[in-house]
Amino acid sequence: MNGWRGKILRVDLTSGVCSARPMEPSVAKDYIGGRGLGIHFLNRSVDPRCDPFSAENMLIMATGPLTGTGAPTGSRYMVMTKSPLTGAITCSNAGGMFPTEFKRTGYDAVLFTGRSESPVYLWMDREKAELRPAGHVWGKTTHETTDALLAETDAKAKVACIGPAGEKRVLFAAIMNDKHRAAGRSGVGAVMGSKNLKAVVVKGKGRISLADPDRFKDFNKQILDTFREGTRKTPLGLTVNGTAGVVMVTQNYGVLPTKNWQQGTFDGWEKIHGEELTRRFLKKNTACYGCPIGCGRKTRVEDLRFAGEGEGPEYETIYAMGANCMIDDLAAITKANYICNELGMDTITMGATVACAMELVERGYLPEAQVGRSLKWGDAEALVELTRLTGIREGVGDLLAEGSFRLAERCGHPELAPVSKKQEFPGYEPRGAQAMGLAYATSPIGGSHMRGDPAYFELFGVPESMDPHQWEGKAKATQAYQDLSAIIDSAGLCIFFAVRHLAAKDLGVAPVGILEYLNAATGAGYTLEELMVAGERIINAERMFLTRAGFARKDDSLPDRLTKTPAPTGPAKGLVCHLDEMLDEYYQVRRWTEDGIPTQEVLETLGLA
Repeated sequence: MNGWRGKILRVDLTSGVCSARPMEPSVAKDYIGGRGLGIHFLNRSVDPRCDPFSAENMLIMATGPLTGTGAPTGSRYMVMTKSPLTGAITCSNAGGMFPTEFKRTGYDAVLFTGRSESPVYLWMDREKAELRPAGHVWGKTTHETTDALLAETDAKAKVACIGPAGEKRVLFAAIMNDKHRAAGRSGVGAVMGSKNLKAVVVKGKGRISLADPDRFKDFNKQILDTFREGTRKTPLGLTVNGTAGVVMVTQNYGVLPTKNWQQGTFDGWEKIHGEELTRRFLKKNTACYGCPIGCGRKTRVEDLRFAGEGEGPEYETIYAMGANCMIDDLAAITKANYICNELGMDTITMGATVACAMELVERGYLPEAQVGRSLKWGDAEALVELTRLTGIREGVGDLLAEGSFRLAERCGHPELAPVSKKQEFPGYEPRGAQAMGLAYATSPIGGSHMRGDPAYFELFGVPESMDPHQWEGKAKATQAYQDLSAIIDSAGLCIFFAVRHLAAKDLGVAPVGILEYLNAATGAGYTLEELMVAGERIINAERMFLTRAGFARKDDSLPDRLTKTPAPTGPAKGLVCHLDEMLDEYYQVRRWTEDGIPTQEVLETLGLA
């Protein structure tokens, strides 16, 4: 096979046996790769009602056919499993150098089943794979683990691993690769820890074969030339200030979540936005494999209170740990970000859980004696300390490690948790960006913007602008972006480049550029219609898993704070998110039942019946 490697590695952690099997060409074409392969294997092999921490759950790492090919931003891999945070699926996505090296070993995906009796790591040297003891790195940070395993395998290998948070089953533990890149959301690191799997270390060889190298090279040059023209050089300003530059955009639109989502504007935003990060802490840009953007931030904080060095923070971290906690101390936010990376945690859920705790304390629902310290809005030192305690599950950190929903529920007020399907939201307030609310509610992984991101058209005008305050007609646009996201995730691309440069707005955000890349790489001969159907197939396959797990319309929800309480400040003042009205239209567009269940007709059309 070209583009694809054509093999799947199954690792039975219970028996310690690693076995290779061919990937069916029809499965590869129908599900593309990455996220698509993940849901295909979950639906085939996992009981949707299983305990996420049981041996019956499966953990899947999968690349796409464009991963490692040289396609711009073709550097992604997906981690999929049943989430301990939500009970739904995960679609955790990460870039860096690990995904390309992983694919160069000769496999498109690794399927982890069972549970090891003692800590192990997987060593993949080209096509050879073996489990090795990992007791000597159990308890170490992600940075310490990476250094130790490279020293005993190959200095040129790449590592994805968990830290203490994953080992201790923090429900939002991440898998970190290349030290600073996170498959961050929904607790994939906790599932990895539950299986006693500390790390995956990969060393590949050679280049990925392409079906038509000349066609691929010519199209690649055409796309990169377009990218370099004028304002297209830095999409969304990512090369200049990274994703942190988004702070100014969301503040100006009144959708920067603040004070545990009570409002959408933050008076201290200028102290935490991208230009400030660049001015104070940036040492250099970093880029994933094959990326022309370079949005990564190599940073250093020299403030003695919060000194450290690493990568980040990203916009989502700055919103969650900054505005959402009313903290305008960028050094503290950056330090908490470093701690999350080293201990292996999702910064969004971490920051949102601290913000929720602050409100619970303010309202008298969570005693400060139980927290073990004073906890008030804007407390930068508390943020850093609570982040550390959460990653090691000590003191109040043991409560925070369960996420904001379980914390608020324990205090008798689950309505104060900013979640959908028990997962915390990213940084776009849906009272002022209506389609974002619909995307959060219908995301297959719970609150997320990366499984279909309407902020592109509501806030950034990509590929065209739509009024963010208008809710009518948003269902079709949201559905189109979700299907496109499924294609991007499955192909192995980053959404930052793909939405702007590889999707045509006049065809309903159709993936025409991705189509050209895929056909040149794989020779699969996709038509545009077939590729768009593949995106729809993946979304419906994910919905099938959720349906069998007991999810329905009741779970496609937002807190009353966003649907019943008008926004108190900013351009969205007086607005609420019209979720119920959008849901009715969305289900009709999807051809699902009124309760959000895919119909038999839809499943048969997509080959899922």
